[in-house]
Amino acid sequence: MSLEQEPSRPQPSSTENHAHGNEEALLEQTPSTVKGQLAELLHATTSHDDKSRQFLLRVVQPGLAGLMDGSVSTLAPIFATAFATKSPFTAFLVGMASATGAGISMAFSEALSDDGELTGRGSPVVRGGITGAMTFLGGALHTLPFLIANLQVALLTAYLVVAFELVIIAAIRHRYFKTSWWLSMVQVVGGGALVFIAAIIFGNA
Repeated sequence: MSLEQEPSRPQPSSTENHAHGNEEALLEQTPSTVKGQLAELLHATTSHDDKSRQFLLRVVQPGLAGLMDGSVSTLAPIFATAFATKSPFTAFLVGMASATGAGISMAFSEALSDDGELTGRGSPVVRGGITGAMTFLGGALHTLPFLIANLQVALLTAYLVVAFELVIIAAIRHRYFKTSWWLSMVQVVGGGALVFIAAIIFGNA
């Protein structure tokens, strides 16, 4: 009696094997410790390795997300407070509180959204730290001008700082993610303008 042949199992396609191999290679390249990943990021930064996938995923992307959030989301409470109270120092306190809260929120959001095991994006602690720090920086930069006692001078200075921040964000998107310069400017400035309109509405209510 002949032996029954086992049904043949479908073999993975070459495309699937290639994708799986790339995923394994990416995970193997990721240091297992936070210390190792920090050393890797430091090497990428100091060696000007700004084209690598690792550098983009672990540094540029979380940093840009934080800078955008901090620069845009804190505009409304800061300027609304300045318009409503006419007190630069009150606006400064609200701005620093907003920047701190946004930084903590974004740090936890980035760290808890992806543990890096499947995506190869590295330690959530490192990415969360980068995002949180850049969020705080984005919110604090246009808050500092409100240490100036004269409200009009403080507002004018803050406007210039906000414009500088938006140009920097557009430049980063253009350099690292190949976004059209003008499209990036329209998108970033458009978002900031919408938030600023909200500040005017609530500040003069």
